[in-house]
Amino acid sequence: MVVKIALGLVGLGIVVFVHELGHFLAARLMGINVEAFSIGWGKPILKKKIGGVEYRLGMFPLGGYCKMRGEHEFQEAWENRQNAVNPVPGTFFGAGPFRRIVVAFAGPFFNLVFAALVLSVIWGAGFEVNTLGNRIVLASDIYPGQTYPADEAGLKTGDRIIEIDGKKTPYYRDIQENITVNAEKELAFTVDREGEALSLRIRPDLDKSTGAGKIGVYFWNDPVIKEVIAGGPAAAAGLQGGDRILRVNGEEIRHNAALIRLMESRPASLSVDYERNGTQGNATLLPLYEKDGTGDLGIRYGYISYRTPALSLPAALAKGTAESWKTLMISLRSLSLLFRGIDLTQAVSGPVRITYMVGEVAAEGFGQSFGDGIRSMANFLALISIALCMMNLLPLPVLDGGMIVLFLVEAIKRKPLHPRAVGAFQTVGMALIVGLMLFAVFGDILYLTRR
Repeated sequence: MVVKIALGLVGLGIVVFVHELGHFLAARLMGINVEAFSIGWGKPILKKKIGGVEYRLGMFPLGGYCKMRGEHEFQEAWENRQNAVNPVPGTFFGAGPFRRIVVAFAGPFFNLVFAALVLSVIWGAGFEVNTLGNRIVLASDIYPGQTYPADEAGLKTGDRIIEIDGKKTPYYRDIQENITVNAEKELAFTVDREGEALSLRIRPDLDKSTGAGKIGVYFWNDPVIKEVIAGGPAAAAGLQGGDRILRVNGEEIRHNAALIRLMESRPASLSVDYERNGTQGNATLLPLYEKDGTGDLGIRYGYISYRTPALSLPAALAKGTAESWKTLMISLRSLSLLFRGIDLTQAVSGPVRITYMVGEVAAEGFGQSFGDGIRSMANFLALISIALCMMNLLPLPVLDGGMIVLFLVEAIKRKPLHPRAVGAFQTVGMALIVGLMLFAVFGDILYLTRR
């Protein structure tokens, strides 16, 4: 837990630092004096003044801030009941509205550029993908009595989904990617059923706990044990890697998803018939259960592993930029889901949950290898950076997007905005942001308690 939090703080700090660096560089470029630029928050433990800017290292290594000269003049003008801010050269509000727009936009823009560069490096180096094939198991086979879009469309367990809306789906991750982002949108499926090609149309349901699309399918994985975890239930029962599970408690096991239904009733023991090197055997397995009821058999199954090709520099930059833009568009489209009845405590993440998730992804990656850890963390940071870009560009008070709206109005009116109007706008915004943060932290606490 401590390692995950530490890794998460470092990762989240990098993303926030990049954001503030964008504001800093844009302010210098636009002729606005920067009084201080800090890596981290809290009391400075190190500081040095260079070229009129005091560079600081804060006590708490989470992000940082860029303090521009005169950026609080609106607040002072409001408190002093002034009708306008006195434009002093070199200050934030002494700069014209378009220059201030550039400074406000630079933070989110740097987050998007950072994500594109990170993803470009990942695609340039190539990376390994662990997934499964495109053969599926109906969720209704695992949870009888429930009907899903896959059932209504005529899909069957054992089918292979080979194409969705004209896009090839050779792996299960391709199926997931196409379904997840297309909730409540009718999709054209091409299915291979025992050598016969079928055309089906399926409309994914909206999963209100996650905001993702779902049709009610799981991946098919043959019940052949790849690895038995030392000290786990399967190892204690004498099962070995390479064993094929034939039956459990007398029920035939065609795929490992069938074990999920068997484990739903939390049996104290399992009678496992298996095949090893052409010979059948039987073992009694005593499963363990997590707090959430998930069964642990101490078994790892096989998967398909392939490596993406290392792209040239131009191709990697193009791919990284395209992936970043696609993710940004998906994130923007997902905002509408917040008003369609999804579980906000699950969908809205605060800093605590994000920190934990970054650390968890990194820790799991490092558990495989150092390279996997770096790649997993970098990939997740790119996603967080894109989310930070999108959220900051929302036209809400206090956020960069809200400031851009104010400065645009000022540019159109061709006269400074009244401090009282701006103050009221910012007060409402602060109340909204504080309320959202409290809600997010409440959701974070629920999330961690479930962990």
